Amino acid sequence: MKQFLKTNGAWLGFLTLAIILTVWTGGDFLSPRNLTNLIRQTSINGILAAGMTMIILTGGIDLSIGSVVALCGVVVGLSQVNYGLGTMGVMGLWLSAGVALIAGVLIGLVNGALIATLRLAPFIITLGMMVVARGLALIFSGGSSISPMGENLNELAGGYFSEFATIIFLGCAAAIFFYSFWKERKNFRFVNLIFPLFAFILFGQSFLRYKGFPNLALFLILIIGVTWIILNHTVFGRSVYAVGSNEKAAYWAGVPLKRVKIIAYALMGLFAGLASLLLSGRLNGADPNAGQLFELDAIAAVVIGGVSLKGGVGTVTGSLIGALTMATLNNGMDLLGVSSFYQMVFKGLIIILAVSLDRNQREA
Repeated sequence: MKQFLKTNGAWLGFLTLAIILTVWTGGDFLSPRNLTNLIRQTSINGILAAGMTMIILTGGIDLSIGSVVALCGVVVGLSQVNYGLGTMGVMGLWLSAGVALIAGVLIGLVNGALIATLRLAPFIITLGMMVVARGLALIFSGGSSISPMGENLNELAGGYFSEFATIIFLGCAAAIFFYSFWKERKNFRFVNLIFPLFAFILFGQSFLRYKGFPNLALFLILIIGVTWIILNHTVFGRSVYAVGSNEKAAYWAGVPLKRVKIIAYALMGLFAGLASLLLSGRLNGADPNAGQLFELDAIAAVVIGGVSLKGGVGTVTGSLIGALTMATLNNGMDLLGVSSFYQMVFKGLIIILAVSLDRNQREA
């Protein structure tokens, strides 16, 4: 039972919350439209949670990502509106995307370099960057929103696959899903297949019955997949776990500590830049005040997903489930008409509970 809860605890938490919300909303929570929107709401936080997973696995933390999303979003808005890239079609979209991603990577590199070279606590460095990035976003935008974005960017973030493309995509996803379990058949346990299979069927039928597979979800899956490959099949990924597990031992084993930390924070900045691009397209505008508390949502998703705040333990797939759980909580409270003020209280309590559980598991 202990091993079962450790492996499937995040799934159990999500499904329990989903059942409760289904009962309280009279079934509205399980409507195809709401489940599709739930995945879209999960996407931004899920992308940020993937980057935060690598940061926390090294034993660090990044409090600046909400402000970085706002700053990169302002950069996207300026490029789309003030510099006319929004009217240049696909080429303008690629240029805006490039600018946003470069800006995010540069900020991440600064965070990583300061943390690695000055050996100051990541909490202090990223807290300072949070203020700096928010201030720059307000300066560059003049304190006001920038809109509208170009049609291509709006379609990128707000579009859906066609019904035929959705069927093809879900079929390919199912094939990969079952192949991964077949490959690990020697260690296969049917109980570990139940929850992800149930979620796949639940959301898959919702996509087919509503508008199709959301573009935002595709970016989420790609980022989670890339992060999973990095952490599980690269030397850098192994180094991330080594640094978080025991930094001194990793140093004596020849792990380049500075390089690992700098790359981890640079990837976090890259994912924040992508999140800002998608958020700007979805909202059809760039707001310098956007991204408030995004860092807390990402941290909560990571901890709920089983990543230890001490570092060295956890998976990006667990963080994805955590992000889905956070989005489910927000979505359910919106359906129930709960005030945003009370929503902040509930999310704060969940963060405290998740951290407490993490500490108890480590002490056990």
